[in-house]
Amino acid sequence: MNFDIVTIFPDLFDGPFRYGVVGKAIEAGLVTVATHNLRDWTHDRHKTVDDRPFGGGEGMVMKPEPLFAAVEAVKKPGQRVVLLSAQGRPFTQAMARQFAAEPGLLLICGRYEGIDERVAEHLADEEISVGDFVLSGGELAAAILVDAISRLLPGVVGNEASTVHESFSGEGGAHLLDTPHWTRPAEFRGWKVPEVLLNGNHAEIGKWRRRAALEKTIRMRPDLIESGTLERET
Repeated sequence: MNFDIVTIFPDLFDGPFRYGVVGKAIEAGLVTVATHNLRDWTHDRHKTVDDRPFGGGEGMVMKPEPLFAAVEAVKKPGQRVVLLSAQGRPFTQAMARQFAAEPGLLLICGRYEGIDERVAEHLADEEISVGDFVLSGGELAAAILVDAISRLLPGVVGNEASTVHESFSGEGGAHLLDTPHWTRPAEFRGWKVPEVLLNGNHAEIGKWRRRAALEKTIRMRPDLIESGTLERET
C-alpha cells in the first residue's frame, strides 16, 4: 500500500516509521511512505503557505494554492485524499479496515488555525479526526492512520488472527474492547490470574474471555455497547 503525506514538517516522520510494525512493513516492501514538503509548491522567496483569515479572527489559515498543487502533483492513481482535521469524522477501526482495502492514501497535514475550506470541499475525499481534541498539526494524526491501517494489511502482522480479536473488531457488529490479558507469574504481589485461564479448557476460556470483554466495555466504554450485543451475551 502506498502512503503519500503532504506536510510542512517532513522530517517529523523519520522516527515513527522507523520502528515497530510499520518499520518492518516498509523494510519488507509491503508499505511505502513518501513525505512531501508543502513549501516545495510555493512560488515566493519566503515559501509562504499561510495567510490571515477573511473576516478576521485568531491565527493563520493554510492557503489553497500550494495544497492543490502538491496533491495534484504527487497523487497516484486510485489514491484517496484524506485531510486530517479536528472537524473531520472520527477515525475508527472500521474505517481503518476500509482504508486498508484501498490501493493507497494521500494524507494532508494541516497546521496553524486551519486550512482553507476549499481544500476540504473540493480536494479531499475524506476529512478525518483522530479524536475530540486539538493537535498542533496533522502530522501525529497521519502517523496514527498509517500505523492503524498498515497493521491490517496481509503479511504485516505475523499472526494476522491477532488483529481479528482486538478492541473494536468484534464479530456481528459487536465492537467490544479486547479481553483483559495476563501472563506469568500466575501470582504477583498477591494478585492472582483468574483460575479459568489456567485450567486448559479452551471452551470455558473462550466463553470467559467474551464475558470479560463485555464487562470491561461496559465499565470503560459504555458508548460502544449496542442493545443487540447485550441480548446475545446475557
